[in-house]
Amino acid sequence: MPKFIRLNKSTKTILKYGVGGVLFAGLGYLMYLQVIRQPHLDHAYQTIRSNLTVGGVLRILAVQLALMLVNWGIEARKWQLLVNRLEHISFIRAFRATLAGVSLSIHTPNRVGEYGGRVLYLKNKNKIKGIAVTIVGSFSQLITTIIFGLIGLAYYLYHYSLSAGNEAVMDPRWEKFLLAVLLLVCIFVIILYFRLQWIVTLFEKIPVLRKVRIFVAIVARYKPRELSILLLLSAIRYMVFSAQYLILLGALGVEIVWWQGFLMNSVIYLALAIIPTFAMVELGVRGQVSVYVLRQLSNNTAGIIYATAAIWVINLCVPAILGIVLLLGIKIFREK
Repeated sequence: MPKFIRLNKSTKTILKYGVGGVLFAGLGYLMYLQVIRQPHLDHAYQTIRSNLTVGGVLRILAVQLALMLVNWGIEARKWQLLVNRLEHISFIRAFRATLAGVSLSIHTPNRVGEYGGRVLYLKNKNKIKGIAVTIVGSFSQLITTIIFGLIGLAYYLYHYSLSAGNEAVMDPRWEKFLLAVLLLVCIFVIILYFRLQWIVTLFEKIPVLRKVRIFVAIVARYKPRELSILLLLSAIRYMVFSAQYLILLGALGVEIVWWQGFLMNSVIYLALAIIPTFAMVELGVRGQVSVYVLRQLSNNTAGIIYATAAIWVINLCVPAILGIVLLLGIKIFREK
């Protein structure tokens, strides 16, 4: 670090733990506000108390936390495979980077801050390239979400309507058109995923982007086999967090057939992937979408709301808090 910005040991310690502590407290308070402001939460709480024993709650909590670790462990493995093109990192380091990314993504649209959190664990020379390869991993997960989402949406439109009920969300005549458009988008993103060289070519042709082409050129080095493995891992991860939600729904008295629940759940994830939102307000959006879609299978609105809140806390809030604790140990302020 240059002399004019050199920090002594005490200042580094204050910055490292002070900033981390403020982030921890602020994140916790915002999470608390987000949860308590949800409508019908009291009713949902009474429902879960009547349906579950203490032992049952503990067993479900243990299963959910285990699946949460599997969920983010798969994501960490994906990232490890990607960044090995830049530098070799262990799975533990990749897992810590993944959780750190979750903690920094809380206040950013569609959690894009996750990229910045992960690259803190890479060498300085690889940080910008690390963002490019992280996007490839997110791309693979998006493709999985779209594919399953289209299958679920086709099932939904065949049996129900987006305009069912009192609300007129969409003219039924446009529903098939929407499905066709999403299918074309899906085909395009799959082709683009296996032709990442096109992205590099685009950067070469646009003068404004030409200077940073060298940082995205890394994405063209991945072979179809590597990209296919990423898609497979993304599909497995999708199954894991879908199973988490279905388990919670069943535990809270939302009686649905598992495969129907999976298809409806895929519509919810597709909608969340399309709707721009911040992680801190995602709970409200997720709750509204979940109730709207799952009402076709169950009238237990309270159970749906509480399961949605619980899965949000388990899969996002808990990893984010762990990520902040891990960020305290990163040596951000290093000597040159």
